[in-house]
Amino acid sequence: MSKIEVNTVEPQCGTTLTLGGSGDTVQLGSGASQTGFGRTGTVDWITTPKVTGDSPVTAVTGKGYFLNTTAGTITINLPAGSAGDIISMSDYAATWQTYNVTVSPNGSEKIGGVAESATLNTEGQSVTFVYVDGVQGWVNTMDSTSNVRGAPPYPIATVSGACNTLTVAPCCANYKIATFLNPGTFCVSSVGGAPAQDTADYLVVGGGASGGIRRPGNANAGGGAGGLRYSFATYTSPPSAPSHPIGSPTGKVLTVQGYPIVVGGGGAAIAGSPTGVRGNVGIASSGLCISSAGGGGGGAGSNSPPSGPGGPGGSGGGGGGGSPSGIAAGTGNTPPTSPPQGNDGGTAGPTSPDAQAGGGGGAIACGANSTPSANGAGGAGAGFTGAFGTAAGVPCGSYRYFAGGGGSGDSALPAPRQPGGAGGGGHGGQPGSEAANGTDNTGGGGGGGAATPPATGCGGGGGSGVVIIRYRFQ
Repeated sequence: MSKIEVNTVEPQCGTTLTLGGSGDTVQLGSGASQTGFGRTGTVDWITTPKVTGDSPVTAVTGKGYFLNTTAGTITINLPAGSAGDIISMSDYAATWQTYNVTVSPNGSEKIGGVAESATLNTEGQSVTFVYVDGVQGWVNTMDSTSNVRGAPPYPIATVSGACNTLTVAPCCANYKIATFLNPGTFCVSSVGGAPAQDTADYLVVGGGASGGIRRPGNANAGGGAGGLRYSFATYTSPPSAPSHPIGSPTGKVLTVQGYPIVVGGGGAAIAGSPTGVRGNVGIASSGLCISSAGGGGGGAGSNSPPSGPGGPGGSGGGGGGGSPSGIAAGTGNTPPTSPPQGNDGGTAGPTSPDAQAGGGGGAIACGANSTPSANGAGGAGAGFTGAFGTAAGVPCGSYRYFAGGGGSGDSALPAPRQPGGAGGGGHGGQPGSEAANGTDNTGGGGGGGAATPPATGCGGGGGSGVVIIRYRFQ
C-alpha cells in the first residue's frame, strides 16, 4: 500500500491536471468531502422515500428526495440558498394529487421571486429547484408531469352512465365487475396484449315483457322474461341449473375502445281498461357485441287471436285463457341464439271449469302450462354466485337470479296466486288484487292480469334488463 502526503498537486506543464488513467475511478476516502468542484446540474438521489411521518423534511443541497404522500401531506424545508445550490423532488407513489407537498423556503428567501411556500399537487410530478440569487431565489428548472408508470398486463377500464358502477368482484380480488343498470359506455383505455389476459365475461339480459290484460271471464298470461346470455371464461362457478347449456365458455377479447352499452326497458303495463290485449314486449339489451332480446308479451284471455297467444321474444309469453283450449304460448329464443337465450311460455289450459292461462317463459325453464284447476307459474330464471357481483338480480341464498317469467292471472278464488319465476318474475293477479311488475334490472316478466272484478285485470309491467362485464385487472 502506498501513501502520499501532499498539500498541493499542480500540473507540470499547462493548466490541466489528470488524476488516474482512462477507465479508472477516482474515489474520496470515507468521510472525506470535496470543495471547489462545483455542480454539474445533477443531484444524488436518496432512495429511501420520505413519508408523512418524516414531515417536515429538511432538504440538503445536491440531494433528490422521493416523497411518499400515500398516508398524508409532507412539508419539505429548503436550506439557506447559495448560488448554484440544487434540490430535486419526485412523487414516489403518484399520490400528490390526493395529498400534496408543501415546499417551504428558508426565512424570507423566495421561490420563483415570491417569498411564499409552493405547493406540489400534480400526480406523478417531479421538480428540480436551483438557487440563483436573492431576487428570484429558488427557480424551478425542471417540472415533469408525465407520470411514466409500467402498464399492468391486464385491461384498464372505466364506466359512464347514471348509477352504473365498477367494483372489485366479491368472489375474487383480481377481477372487476362493471354493472350497467342504465345505458352508458364501457371504456377500455389499455389492454395487456394477449387474449388470455384481455378476455372478459358478460351477462346480458333483455327487458321483460308485461302480462296480458283481461277479457272478462278468462285469465291472462304472464309476460316472458328478457333473453339472457352469459359467458364463463374467467370463473368456474356454475349457474343454478348447470345441466341447462345456456352459457358460453368463450368470453369476449377486449380492445382499446369505448363499448356502447344498451340496457333494455321492460314492457310497459297496458294503461286504461281495455279488454283482451296482449302484453307489451320488452326491449333488447346489448354490450360487447352481444344482444339479448326483450321478452314476449303475455297473452290475453280471449276467444280469438291475435291477443290470446303469447308473444315471441327472448323468452315467450304465456298463452291466454279462452276458447278453444290450449291457446299457444309465445316462442322463446327469438331471434335464435346458440346457446339459447330463453324458453317458451306456457300454453293455456282447458276452458272448464275456468279458462286458464300459462306462465311466461324464463331463462332456465318454460312457463308452466295451466291445468283445469290452476293457472301457470312463471318459468325459472338463472342464478349466479358472486361471479357477476351483487349490484343486480334477486338474491336467494348465495345466488342472484335473473330473467324469471311472469305468473299468470287467476280467474276465480280460492285459486292460489301464481308466482313469477325466480329472477324477478312478477306474480299473477287475482280477483281483488293486481298483478305484480317484474323486478327492474333482472329482465323479469310481469304477471298476468286477473279475469274478474274488482281487480282491473291489468297485467304487471316487465322489469328492465341489465348488462354486467367481468374482467381481470391485476
